[in-house]
Amino acid sequence: MAQQVQTGLERFLAEMPSSCRGARAGLLANQAAVDSCLRHAASLLHARSDLKLVRLFAPEHGFRGEKQDMEQVTNSIDADTGLPLFSLYGSSKESLVPAAELFRDLDILLVDLPDIGTRYYTFAQSLAYCMQTAAITGTKVVVLDRPNPVNGVDFEGARLSVSCRSFCGYAPVANRHGLTLGELALAANRGFGEGDWRIPPAKCDLEIQQVRNWHREDFFDQTGLPWVLPSPNMPALDTALVYPGACLFEATAVSEGRGTTRPFELLGAPYIDGRLWAAETQKLNLGLNGVMLRPTSFIPKFNKWAGSVCGGLQIHVTGRRLLQPFRLGIALLYTLAQLYPDQFSLRAHAYEFVDQVPALDLLYGSSTLRSVLEGNSNLDAVLEELAMFEKWYAGARRDILIY
Repeated sequence: MAQQVQTGLERFLAEMPSSCRGARAGLLANQAAVDSCLRHAASLLHARSDLKLVRLFAPEHGFRGEKQDMEQVTNSIDADTGLPLFSLYGSSKESLVPAAELFRDLDILLVDLPDIGTRYYTFAQSLAYCMQTAAITGTKVVVLDRPNPVNGVDFEGARLSVSCRSFCGYAPVANRHGLTLGELALAANRGFGEGDWRIPPAKCDLEIQQVRNWHREDFFDQTGLPWVLPSPNMPALDTALVYPGACLFEATAVSEGRGTTRPFELLGAPYIDGRLWAAETQKLNLGLNGVMLRPTSFIPKFNKWAGSVCGGLQIHVTGRRLLQPFRLGIALLYTLAQLYPDQFSLRAHAYEFVDQVPALDLLYGSSTLRSVLEGNSNLDAVLEELAMFEKWYAGARRDILIY
């Protein structure tokens, strides 16, 4: 029988490094930062006599996860600990980077942000921005690592160009990156990429409290750990599995299922015939391994098309070892643009505080996919780009693997 996975949080509590004992600490975390008994990191760390937790920091969605996507998080006092809570997701791009004065009196910043294995999930960016500030103030950053819930072996994606670097993509890792948060921190600290699209190293004092008993090929339901929603629209492991491709629909006027009970698994809009969409995607035969597409209809209760009947699809994961969610997302977008050229449209307003670069470019990593959807180039351009980047990434990621 496999041993219970022990998270970085649990290891830190059981084996606190001598460099952290007696330290004044801050904590960047959210509602999913719990131990195997569902006790929250803030409560556990605040109760310690050998550590002085003095300040909390909230990422997107808030410290306790109440906020929807792109909703402002404000400074407050945490009700459970009574500690001051500072937002790293305010009303402007500037709010994403912590001010140096918030770190100057901290010896260490503890970071426990459960990631879901996708480049656009903003927690890794919050960590990277904190590391940049910590390098200025001399604050030690301690990442309390966790398993990648969709495994640490499989990856898929396109290169992130410099012009598309944003809060939904900082390090040029694959869209489904196959890394843990600790490994993403290594990439940010050492620098990652090649040539003019390499990110500069943060060079902070970084320590990673590693996970114990996790195997890279494991999915979250093989760890023995409880699933806590890391964000309001990430209710289950299947959601995380399809997210690398389904999140691309955030850059369109098509509903990605927000406002339903199966976000990112349901996709649709009032003008879509789900049966036709499924049939055309089957003909394309891209990214269909390990999934079935079920034509359906749904009514979002908020977000896009709220209150309207949307025709569309539900993505059912049937073989997660075979799944290529990023290619599936591309296939679904392509067939939809082909079927409904007069109705299908891309997001026209700002995305994650960026209004000068189209949201689809920010997510995909360049303008290549948008050019295909707009009929200016062939789908082969995307597939060739993926193959080239993934070949490079397979070798480059080896330098940052710690498991």
